[in-house]
Amino acid sequence: MLTSRDLALIAMFTGVIAALGLIPAVAPFGAAVPITAQSMGVMLAGAILGSKRGALAVLLFLGLVAIGLPLLSGGRGGLGVFAGPSVGYLVGFPVAAWLVGRLTELIGRPYRVTLGVMANVLGGVLVLNVIGILGMALVADLSLVRATTVAAVFIPGDLIKAVLTALVAVGVHAAYPGLIPARRERTATTPRVHA
Repeated sequence: MLTSRDLALIAMFTGVIAALGLIPAVAPFGAAVPITAQSMGVMLAGAILGSKRGALAVLLFLGLVAIGLPLLSGGRGGLGVFAGPSVGYLVGFPVAAWLVGRLTELIGRPYRVTLGVMANVLGGVLVLNVIGILGMALVADLSLVRATTVAAVFIPGDLIKAVLTALVAVGVHAAYPGLIPARRERTATTPRVHA
């Protein structure tokens, strides 16, 4: 069950993702899908809130977009954006936030930048781009090779966002160490199961 603190954090990160949409999008070389700062917000949600709350923040954001609020970069919103070439990225947002959050939970405390970058790259770059490429290929009627080529322009920026996310997350977790519960450590009283 979500606490009032959980709900406040989810709402706050929904706002963070929306605010990152105010940064103008860049469409390099006429790419069908613009490069935005919102994917960094997705990584931040997972890296700071964890899997469940991070994914819920992204789902709330997408729900607000779906009902027409112009929260996507460039002031886009409404159901039409879910029929465009960027639909795979939008569908991948909550998956990426969940995976980044889950990997961050597995890292445990203290949050370590190197492991955080790896979690962000796996969830927020690799998985998000795979889902995004599949969506772009289907909606824009592109081959997977062509869609991958188009998406390749995103990778350097996504890697930078993964590093920046880890740097922000390490500071936030140092200031607020209880945001993600500590992993259970094996103690002497914890029974071991033998196969």
